[in-house]
Amino acid sequence: MNRRNFLITSTTTAAATGLPFLSFQDNENQQAHKFGLKYAPHIGMFKQHAGEDPLAQLEFMADQGFTAFEDNEMRNRSIELQNNMSKTMSKHGIEMGVLVAHKIYWRAPNLTSGDQNYRAEFLSDIKGSIEVAKRVNAKWMTVVPGHVDLSKDEGYQTANVIESLKQASALLEPHGITMVLEPLNFRDHAGQFLSKIAQAYQICKAVNSPSCKILFDIYHQQIQEGNIIPNIDLAWDEIAYFQVGDNPGRKEPTTGEINYVNVFQHIYNKGFNGIIGMEHGNSLAGKEGETKVINAYKSVDITK
Repeated sequence: MNRRNFLITSTTTAAATGLPFLSFQDNENQQAHKFGLKYAPHIGMFKQHAGEDPLAQLEFMADQGFTAFEDNEMRNRSIELQNNMSKTMSKHGIEMGVLVAHKIYWRAPNLTSGDQNYRAEFLSDIKGSIEVAKRVNAKWMTVVPGHVDLSKDEGYQTANVIESLKQASALLEPHGITMVLEPLNFRDHAGQFLSKIAQAYQICKAVNSPSCKILFDIYHQQIQEGNIIPNIDLAWDEIAYFQVGDNPGRKEPTTGEINYVNVFQHIYNKGFNGIIGMEHGNSLAGKEGETKVINAYKSVDITK
């Protein structure tokens, strides 16, 4: 693949982030930035620089120093593209983060209901996602249990979810793959069963498997319950993965109220060496916005 030369001409963005003007050029002429943590962009985040081709976007991510990548839609991509993305990631030392493991029900009580058809569908999706994960060297996959079942007490719903996750864990454990449960906030995803970190912690303890852990999305939890660092500490032994976005707006760090300098430094000091998914949009459009995202992560990165 031909390498690209990128020139960012906007000094306004650099000034806004307090960082020097950037000139994105071919990696042969400019050494990639070395981030202290494994921040993972998504497909589409840098398409104004790299174009629509997912492989070119991965190349661009590598040029900027990103060493991880996540893709919610990976299981819906062609096998050929999955294989090519895997090769590109391997070539550049990019680690694969989460992919969404199953069909998510935003309005139906699938796993909470205990319905055997929903459970069978979920387990079938898990089996299929194992093959995708192996193809792209993924170790984590996102699971969302679905909507609350208003006809059942919360305790019964919890038991139903735990049983489905136990059966899924039995499928995942032989492959060393971990499903990460993502609590979602009430504002953006009203009615979702899993909403708080303590709730996810309780479920993971009940499932009692290395293949069932927590995805701590800091954006969702800032809205849902706040108390970010104390909840990280309380749930630490069950957290396997982080995602980020600032609030309000769900854009890159530095655009909202969350002190990501402190949060990232805290999890680094606790020994976290996993992936941090960049699960957010860009606050500005075009190349200027993409540059702003990169500068934002440089500005909040950890100090070793």
